Amino acid sequence: MTETTSMNNIQTQIDEELANARAVCDVKGGASGECAAAWDAVEELQAEAAHQKQTKPKNSFEKYCDDNPDAAECRLYED
Repeated sequence: MTETTSMNNIQTQIDEELANARAVCDVKGGASGECAAAWDAVEELQAEAAHQKQTKPKNSFEKYCDDNPDAAECRLYED
C-alpha cells in the first residue's frame, strides 16, 4: 500500500468517525460518555494521520540498500 493510499484510507476513516461522533452526540447528548468515546475515536485517527505524515519516505538509495544490504556502497563503518 502506498503512502498516499494509506493517507486516503485514514482520511476516509476520519470522515466516517466524524459523522458517527456528530450523530451519537445529537442522539445521546454532548455530555454523554458515548459522545466522548466517539470523539476520542476521531482524535486517535487524527493522531495516526499526523504521525504518518511525519514519517519521511525512503529515497532511492535507502530502498536499494534495503534490497541489497551487502552492497559495498551500503556498508556501515563504525569508528
